[in-house]
Amino acid sequence: MARAKRNKSYRLAKIHDRRSHDLPRNAEVAEVEVDDPLALEPGEKIVTLRSIRNDPLGRLHSHRQIDEAQYQGGRAFQNDWEKAERGPQAVDPSREYVDGARTREPVTEAQRKAVLRLNRVERELGADGAALVHAALIQGMTMEQVGQLRGLHSQRWNDYFSRRLRECLDRLALIYGFATEKR
Repeated sequence: MARAKRNKSYRLAKIHDRRSHDLPRNAEVAEVEVDDPLALEPGEKIVTLRSIRNDPLGRLHSHRQIDEAQYQGGRAFQNDWEKAERGPQAVDPSREYVDGARTREPVTEAQRKAVLRLNRVERELGADGAALVHAALIQGMTMEQVGQLRGLHSQRWNDYFSRRLRECLDRLALIYGFATEKR
């Protein structure tokens, strides 16, 4: 007797699975659906793996602990921080020391706008919220590490910092325009 054919979902027929099956031993990855860069028609999606090993925001999003607006707000904050940051310049010790005076590179308009947005974020979040967001999103610290840094070692404090981080991500989503105010 012949088996009845099952119809595959139309949605799954449009998604190509190009995930790697030979991951490193200590890899922490999450599945994510993205636009296909090799697609012939716009809107086609593929399933890929995203590393969440050193990405606390990606980990929270992949475990469904924050929503899409909070995730996008956090990514916008990280993007502004990268634009505004003027990190240390590399020094070549093999070259002869002269006087070290180089002309400063000018501040671009994108850097200026990013600094203005970051100043607004700090005003909106307050000193404690801004420090927590910076520790989690820029330095990549976990809530346990934030608690240890402040000398607070209990699970209750870890839960508090997690709740407070979600509140700050809500505020970031509002500031960057990924969410609207609840009535």
